[in-house]
Amino acid sequence: MKMHFIASSTESAVTAAEALSARHGHVPMAEAEVIVALGGDGLMLSVMHQNRGLPVYGMNRGTVGFLMNTYSEEDLPQRIAEAEEAVLNPLAMTAGTTDGHEHCALAINEVSLLRAGPQAAWLRISINGRVRMEELVCDGALLCTPAGSTAYNYSANGPILPLGSDVLALTAIAAFRPRRWRGAILPKDATVRFDVLDPDKRPVMADADSRGVDSVLWVEIRSENSIRHRLLFDPGHGLEERVTREQFV
Repeated sequence: MKMHFIASSTESAVTAAEALSARHGHVPMAEAEVIVALGGDGLMLSVMHQNRGLPVYGMNRGTVGFLMNTYSEEDLPQRIAEAEEAVLNPLAMTAGTTDGHEHCALAINEVSLLRAGPQAAWLRISINGRVRMEELVCDGALLCTPAGSTAYNYSANGPILPLGSDVLALTAIAAFRPRRWRGAILPKDATVRFDVLDPDKRPVMADADSRGVDSVLWVEIRSENSIRHRLLFDPGHGLEERVTREQFV
């Protein structure tokens, strides 16, 4: 099996990559059958953004490692051969800014809008061209995939979504008005638009998996089903099992 190893900058990840490369061989990505990522979830997201074809098998040399397998130097080819595959589709974000430009980015976890000043953001929310909320006063809002529902979304009291459920979670971040609004669960094929109602006094930024855009006027988000990210997990420890397990801790 031809492997391409990628490591984060931490000493433990670099050391692991060197040991595994010496043991199993390392080939350029263009010749590889699988990418082995050594680090944490940040590295895994970075690898997925750079690669849209090869399966990725991650091993945790970081902190949380929700998207990673347990690290071991033993039996790596066998573990990869027996691994379960999860396929993820990212969100596609288009953001219009106050300078008249449009910015596009992909997000595997979530697209979030965040206030960029001391005052709360004022947002209007439309779904498939129909206004659903005239005014949301909040610190921000986010739209996440099932894979991303256990990350920032869960911290903002959003729901955990089962993989394969073909839905997205729309979650408010510290909503002030309507104070009791807890968000919405939307079909995967929905197009969600946020309009910033007072961009001069209440500036807002948009973020797609840590790719930030300042001074946004509007943001549109939809699922990009033509892009398929392939993640490999040890049997019994796949992404679906991890998403389920997170709801009982």
